[in-house]
Amino acid sequence: MLWIVTKYIITAGVVLVSEFAKRSDKLGALVAALPMVTILTLIWLHVEKQPAAKVTNHAFYTFWYVVPTLPMFLAFPMLYSRLGFWPALAACVVLTVVCFAVFAAVLKRFGIALI
Repeated sequence: MLWIVTKYIITAGVVLVSEFAKRSDKLGALVAALPMVTILTLIWLHVEKQPAAKVTNHAFYTFWYVVPTLPMFLAFPMLYSRLGFWPALAACVVLTVVCFAVFAAVLKRFGIALI
């Protein structure tokens, strides 16, 4: 039980990103861009004695899942000023889903199955 509580407390540190962003847009973005969740996941998988293949597969697939999310970060600032926060966020979710579907179809031709 102590292990689970420790794991949650350390993982909750990710919330600090919003605190950095309140003080500095650039610092908040830099901290948010760090793959903290992935790094924590890799650590937890290793500490919990998961097979090396599981750990490396997680890193491999995380790379491929990040790529179709990148257009969202370019579209959101433009859409936010035109549509407002919630519609821009919704449009970015749709954009990301479409990008993911297209990207997954392209990668499938190269033997990488994301779905």
